[in-house]
Amino acid sequence: MKKNAMKTAAGLVCLAMAFAGVVLSNTGCCPGTSGTASPAKYIFLFIGDGMGATHVAATESYKAYKNGETGFERLSFTGFPVLGMAETYSANSSITCSSAAGTAISCGVKTNNGWLGITPEGDTLKSIASILKEKGYKVGIMSSVPVNHATPAAFYGHNVSRHAYYEITEEIPASGFDFLAGSGFIDYAGKDGDKEGSKPLLEKAGYSVCFGMDELEDAMEAGAEHIVLSQESYRGKDTPTYVVEKEPDGEISSEEMVGKCLEFFGDDTPFFIMFEQGDIDWAAHDNKTMPMIEKVMELDGAVRKAMEFYREHPDETLILVTADHETGGITLGGALSGEDNLKWNILDSAWTASGCRNELGYNENKALNDKAYIGWTTLSHTGGPVPVYAIGKGSDRFGGRYDNTEIKGKILGE
Repeated sequence: MKKNAMKTAAGLVCLAMAFAGVVLSNTGCCPGTSGTASPAKYIFLFIGDGMGATHVAATESYKAYKNGETGFERLSFTGFPVLGMAETYSANSSITCSSAAGTAISCGVKTNNGWLGITPEGDTLKSIASILKEKGYKVGIMSSVPVNHATPAAFYGHNVSRHAYYEITEEIPASGFDFLAGSGFIDYAGKDGDKEGSKPLLEKAGYSVCFGMDELEDAMEAGAEHIVLSQESYRGKDTPTYVVEKEPDGEISSEEMVGKCLEFFGDDTPFFIMFEQGDIDWAAHDNKTMPMIEKVMELDGAVRKAMEFYREHPDETLILVTADHETGGITLGGALSGEDNLKWNILDSAWTASGCRNELGYNENKALNDKAYIGWTTLSHTGGPVPVYAIGKGSDRFGGRYDNTEIKGKILGE
């Protein structure tokens, strides 16, 4: 076959794969690309807890409104070249919880709702973070919510109850992970407050537990090898298991958290970073549209920090953005729809007037959402597939529709 004919044939194969639902990227099958079966040197996995496709669309629609436009203003990750869809059901329910979904993503196995890192038969699972740690990767596990909450815990914890928070914290040292961060610890000293505090517990195991940015800077300057970062406002006490409202000024942002982890890791050693924006889910449980949008934009800021790193290492970096499940069943168009546009000005005005806090009750929030033509169908999780956005080395594996248990293998190149 002549060279031009070979190029044409290869191009037709790639085109056929694209029409079949296989999205190609700069690491795909076409001539001149470099797809391999090995994991990327630098891996970022972002999980927007409860973030379905319409949560993202609502955020983009609001951003367009703020610029005086109709339509969508893209977030960083919606411009990624690869888009897939992941199914989210658990081992015992069509509608998953975060711990079961986190286990599916991290360990590649379905488990029961409420369980962490354990099969329905009771066997202990090994997460992708642990596998990569054994391969010499540095590991960072971070969340905007407590570090021992369901999603981050799914990468290092093993328990038949996601609510065994103190016992989950006790598992951190065994992981050997290098950098963990979150708002703080649920059950800081056990459910009854009669246990050793989480800070001394972890420090005895060789972790530097830092509350706030100043202590983090000091630990990094002192050459700490293992760090757990918490917000200053939860120093030595329990963090709430659920809080929607805006954090106090001075709290470490999602973008700063990822940035500090990158500073701590550098680029000499391979790394795996998982960051969860957990409060997207919390806002969606209350059907609070503006707090939900604010949290999606916070996630976007964290992804933008990863993109800065990606631009310096484009051939060695993989970035994924996905969700563990969808929460709230949000729609662009509500029960009172009938006009040809959303009324973002109604929600935006109420949000601004409240000082970017939404402490209204359910009925008051519903009235605002209805007037703005934003619909919510439930206060709980839903069972539909969630989007997977991918860019970088190995990203071609993430196009199409698949189960969330396949994400682990796709990252590893299995």
